[in-house]
Amino acid sequence: MPAAQRRITREDIISNEAFAAQRKARRAELLPIKKLRRVAVGPYCTFYFETFATMLFQVQEMLLIEKGGEDQIKGELAAYNPLIPQGAELTATVMFEIDDPVRRERVLGELGGVEEQFFLDAGGARSGGRQEGDVERTREDGKTSSVHFIRFPLTSLQIDAFKADHGEVFVGCDHRLYSHLAKLSPETKRELMSDLR
Repeated sequence: MPAAQRRITREDIISNEAFAAQRKARRAELLPIKKLRRVAVGPYCTFYFETFATMLFQVQEMLLIEKGGEDQIKGELAAYNPLIPQGAELTATVMFEIDDPVRRERVLGELGGVEEQFFLDAGGARSGGRQEGDVERTREDGKTSSVHFIRFPLTSLQIDAFKADHGEVFVGCDHRLYSHLAKLSPETKRELMSDLR
């Protein structure tokens, strides 16, 4: 089964001791992949496109940090498996990264509903992002979360346009107070193609 269509199972999980011994090497191995899967959109927002390898590492990290043992594994798999793309989609963790706490509070307070405004454009055909899960990311007071989990379903025509050498792919946000667009580099496009069948 292609990696893009895999789900993490209990058999993929190694012990905390084994992971701790491999952690540094595995992180170094993932670094160039994660760099290609990182796309800045405007001054504060970053799309981190996920894949089986990034999610497996995240699950192992959570297990190592929280030390919840077997009882924790099921919850981590339920949380992270939905972020593994399944062949006709891309998935991303979208983060608003603002170091200054005052500015962060102000910006997030102005961006209510932003989770409905993320999009991916392949060959001129737009795919609106869909929030993963049923967790409300904007509070009643209008403040949005700094982290969003977004799925971009793609049609076969969009996938063909994505895979075309000359095809341009953009990710962006259409929120009235955060309207930004970023073009994927050829290297990032090639990396993300591995998620598409």
